[in-house]
Amino acid sequence: MRRVTVGLVALGLVVPGAAQAMTVAQFLAKVRALQAQGALAALSPDADLVRREVAMIRAAYTADLRAARAAGRTPHSCPPETGKPKLTPKQMLAELERIPRAQRGMSMKAAVYAYMKRTYPCR
Repeated sequence: MRRVTVGLVALGLVVPGAAQAMTVAQFLAKVRALQAQGALAALSPDADLVRREVAMIRAAYTADLRAARAAGRTPHSCPPETGKPKLTPKQMLAELERIPRAQRGMSMKAAVYAYMKRTYPCR
């Protein structure tokens, strides 16, 4: 069951597309609901929403870094230039779970950007 959900989030890390912005609380609720569905989660419309949300954030993050560098500004964060930053679905969910419940109203984008800034600060 967890493997299916992790796989769905993993697909979201590589499948581009547009999605409505979700809060951390909404995202975690959808992921938990998908986990409860087991193998049937792959057929759920929420699986597509989760994938698209992650893909949208990844695309925006990459575009923001490129734009800052092209403009000669220090980027938001400085992940390694060779290879891609490694944020597995399991790590991502663990990071989201660490966010205090009172702060889970923040957007998924804000949460991911905060994680990247903590993990890959510019020096």
